[in-house]
Amino acid sequence: MRSTRQMSITLPVEMAQSIRVKVERGDYASESEVVREGLRALFEREAAVERWLREEVAPAHDRHAANPDAANPDAANPDAANPDSAMPLEDAASRIRQRRKIQSRAGE
Repeated sequence: MRSTRQMSITLPVEMAQSIRVKVERGDYASESEVVREGLRALFEREAAVERWLREEVAPAHDRHAANPDAANPDAANPDAANPDSAMPLEDAASRIRQRRKIQSRAGE
């Protein structure tokens, strides 16, 4: 049994030219090879997004659903949303630099 199937596809002129250039430069042996490589990359990206959703987004959502206040440490401090009580930018930058210093030391 044949493991390939011939198809006819329509592409925008720019994409078709790009495929033709890749073959002419010798990057790929055929136009089909370029399309197959593009599809492999698409499948890999879709799988990576699916893994990210399953392994990171869904658990984060579940944690938030179980304890919404944990995601907003300022929920107990209503003034935190008040721009008049906001931390000055330089103070925030300084705190971030300090945290990075501590984190880099911990990683040594």
